[in-house]
Amino acid sequence: MDKISINGIELAYVRRGRGAPLVLLHGYPLDHHIWDGVLPMLEDKFDLILPDLRGFGDSTTVDAPYAMNDFASDVAGLLDHLEIQKAAIAGHSMGGYVALAFLNRYPGRVSGFGMVSSQVLADTPERKEGRYKTAAEIAEKGVQGVVESMASKLTPDERVRMLAGEIMKRQKPAGFVGALKAMAERMDAASLLTSFKFPVAIVHGDSDDLIPVERAREMKGMVPHAHFLELKGVGHLPMMEAPRETAGALSMLG
Repeated sequence: MDKISINGIELAYVRRGRGAPLVLLHGYPLDHHIWDGVLPMLEDKFDLILPDLRGFGDSTTVDAPYAMNDFASDVAGLLDHLEIQKAAIAGHSMGGYVALAFLNRYPGRVSGFGMVSSQVLADTPERKEGRYKTAAEIAEKGVQGVVESMASKLTPDERVRMLAGEIMKRQKPAGFVGALKAMAERMDAASLLTSFKFPVAIVHGDSDDLIPVERAREMKGMVPHAHFLELKGVGHLPMMEAPRETAGALSMLG
């Protein structure tokens, strides 16, 4: 992996393929490896840019609290470093929240937009409280308990669950804590949907136990021109559970 110094962190990233730039943002608490299965089907069409978001993978983090806008600023800085002014951006789960923050801050830099197992709504008060409680537990006891409880909810596919669990176990506790607090404080981004004039892809599994597929259907209703892919029997990790179908949907962003 390559790394750049930006915003007080070391941001690691992978770059593959050639064509129109497409940034793929992983979800919580994972890293860029969740996209490995779709890369071979996209690299002939796209210049693929896969960062490890701050706190995850090979990227470092800071002790001070940070927000979705800070994640978005990291992505913008990476694109600046690569001398890319405009790119399609797609995010999985938390990566979708980062993509929305990027769109809000840098609307002129977005050529296409993808939401994979994600949503535009902010946390409910109960969900927000739960994230802070989980962050406190991780700070005190480490990530093992959270990894075990979350892995079972990620996917009905046992093989994918094991792979995702291994990725989660590699992550740093500080990354979990920072991301949980940033997600808890994120904005409601529903109003941004009216600005979606560029190509849009929405991918969601109908067996997602973490973000209900209804959130994706609502987005499709607000963005009629979006390419919408609802995957039967797929959980929260479409890029790992159904890579070919997910890659096909993301190819619409080029």
